[in-house]
Amino acid sequence: MKTPAESKKLMRGRFVTFEGGEGSGKSTQIKMLADRLNGARLKTIVTREPGGSAGAEVIRHLVLSGMGKLLGPETESLLFAAARDDHVNQVIKPALEHGTWVLCDRFTDSTRVYQGKLGKVDPKLLRAMERVTIGDLKPDLTIILDVPVAVGLQRAIKRRGNAVADRFEEEGLGFHEKLREAYRQIATDDPVRCALIDANADAETVGSRVWKALRDHLFSSATLNEGSKA
Repeated sequence: MKTPAESKKLMRGRFVTFEGGEGSGKSTQIKMLADRLNGARLKTIVTREPGGSAGAEVIRHLVLSGMGKLLGPETESLLFAAARDDHVNQVIKPALEHGTWVLCDRFTDSTRVYQGKLGKVDPKLLRAMERVTIGDLKPDLTIILDVPVAVGLQRAIKRRGNAVADRFEEEGLGFHEKLREAYRQIATDDPVRCALIDANADAETVGSRVWKALRDHLFSSATLNEGSKA
């Protein structure tokens, strides 16, 4: 017979984050995965960072408008940390505790890459902020979508249309090349949590690769069948 603690753990939702450079297809793949999980009767929500909660969305506007860049990488990191704290406590943790799957467009890996690797913010400062904002919370799986920089930037331009480029889209080619390599290194360093997905293909093909990674990392086919019967 399972203890209350064991039962609670089994009932907890799963936390899946999506990472990657500009134009890697995160939004498309998150929507496709959410539809598939909902089809299996696994309650799922989609959220994003920075943002995802009322307070965090205000900070998102500040960051993407370029305010964070003007204040410097350390201050920008603090803005992200404040947004994450609100997002985690208002959205992510409550959903997981109620058995809901949370699919998040960016999480702590983005801060480690954008502000850490590229912004040169002290890793000790970033780790300290993580301890304060997320505690022992970490993704059950991180999907890292990998595309050649030229492909990703072309996709981003097409997606943006006539809109103004945001704080990160307007960075130069060298920035995005370093960004890609930093994400690939994260996948290499933490293969248990991360799945590096070749996203240089049509959406359906990439979606199949994401689904396989999810199955391989998180559950067996039997688990899915049980969920679909719930």
